[in-house]
Amino acid sequence: MLNRFRTVYGEFPRLFWYVVLARFVDALGGTLLFPFFALYITQRFDVGMAQAGVLLGMSSLFGLAGSTVGGALADRFGRRRLILFGLVFSALSSLSFGLAGSISVLYPLIIIVGLLSSVAHPAHQAMLADILPTEKRQEGFAILRVVFNAAWIFGTALGGLIATRSFLALFVTDSVLSCAVAVFLFRVLPETRPQSDTSVEGPSLWQTAVDYRLVLRDLTFMGFLAAGMLALIVYQQQYSTLAVYMRDHRQIDSQGYGTILSVTGAEVVLLQFWISRKIRAAPPFLMLSLGIALFALGFLMFGFVEGFWMFMLAALIICLGEMFYFPISESIAAAFAPPDMRGRYMAVAHLGWALPATVGPGAAGYLLDNYEPSLMWYVGAALCLLSAACYLLMHFRIGTRPRFAAVHGNPDQTAA
Repeated sequence: MLNRFRTVYGEFPRLFWYVVLARFVDALGGTLLFPFFALYITQRFDVGMAQAGVLLGMSSLFGLAGSTVGGALADRFGRRRLILFGLVFSALSSLSFGLAGSISVLYPLIIIVGLLSSVAHPAHQAMLADILPTEKRQEGFAILRVVFNAAWIFGTALGGLIATRSFLALFVTDSVLSCAVAVFLFRVLPETRPQSDTSVEGPSLWQTAVDYRLVLRDLTFMGFLAAGMLALIVYQQQYSTLAVYMRDHRQIDSQGYGTILSVTGAEVVLLQFWISRKIRAAPPFLMLSLGIALFALGFLMFGFVEGFWMFMLAALIICLGEMFYFPISESIAAAFAPPDMRGRYMAVAHLGWALPATVGPGAAGYLLDNYEPSLMWYVGAALCLLSAACYLLMHFRIGTRPRFAAVHGNPDQTAA
């Protein structure tokens, strides 16, 4: 095992491992808070889940706007400044949430935090694309997924212990971790934005923002995102609607739901990098289609299976699909982008996650409340199959282009 780690370590530049370490510590702080934020709002301010849900939806919506701005800033001013700003602001926002005295204060606060906390997201993605050659990005994103899931396992357990004593302590802990990562990266993180010809003045910030139109005109890229949204609007129900469905219609309590999340997190830690290694020579769009087909199978099972262990099996199948889908989809998104527009492309790619997160819970809740509850999962499986078919079509249409051939480990191919 140690020899294998040394081999993998040597295949990636040291700067990449700095980013991985920082990602782990920062994710650890985030997972201390995320599972308990709605609980904090309802308990601290004595409000219902409807009001908490509005606040969480506002956070996603304004986070989308912040990410869009951040993509332009990352391409204009560089990745390093945005990443450091995001960490420092994350620390301040955590403290502000913990010290808020009334629910009315949270509404303007969630707008500000939603806008600014997501500004650095495209810079993180663009920096990883800057650091790694095309043929190593899939494995690089896979390593980050392993790191995040490891942080999820430890963070949720630690967060539960801290939350039973003090919610404020959760926010303080997250703030301290964010500051520690910021100090570490300030010392070791260089700027990675590709340098243009210094004899030519670069575009203004306004022109950089306006050039989002070039991303939106890339119809193949937008089709790629649309195909992903069909599946992600279903995938995200695991973290919202599924818990209610299991409790109210399959008599599986929150402890069972939490156990399923923990086991799937461990599945990613144990298998993600191994799977990414095994499929690195496979056509990427075919692997996306396979991953989404596994989503469809798992969500279809949610509609008719009974009992904890069958739900566990369905969740493990979906998690297997994740390990095919997410690292490859991020690598392909980066492959679409010209080097000087990576920040903007990665910001628009964030739409593929943010839009489903904004509209998905409400749509699923409508189906759950007004129709046969199982119908929600059957509709979800159908959407996943449609998404898989779209990726299959993209394999035949664009899968052999050099920029995408390089994604599956052919370094001799150059970007088109």
